[in-house]
Amino acid sequence: MFTVIILFLFAGLVEIGGGYLIWLWLREGKPAYLGLFGGIALALYGVLATFQSFPTFGRVYAAYGGVFIVLSVLWGWGIDKKMPDTYDWIGAFICLIGVSVMLFVPRH
Repeated sequence: MFTVIILFLFAGLVEIGGGYLIWLWLREGKPAYLGLFGGIALALYGVLATFQSFPTFGRVYAAYGGVFIVLSVLWGWGIDKKMPDTYDWIGAFICLIGVSVMLFVPRH
């Protein structure tokens, strides 16, 4: 369980960070090397996801989507200095419930 959570968090930070670096390059006119580093980070994210122990690609990526929503809210708050409102937190909480159902409910 600990490894699952660490992989989700690390992959999420790499994915969001990579996308952010590309955003800075293309949207805010920052140096191109940031875009290159962003692309490398996004490729690393694709590799990290394969280390999850869950057997199906779709389920893992759907669960990552929920985790990334939560991490993106936190990223916006910490990096972009945009305070999440009540509805951001409610939405993030709902996503975590969905992730938990998808990954941890016993299946036959």
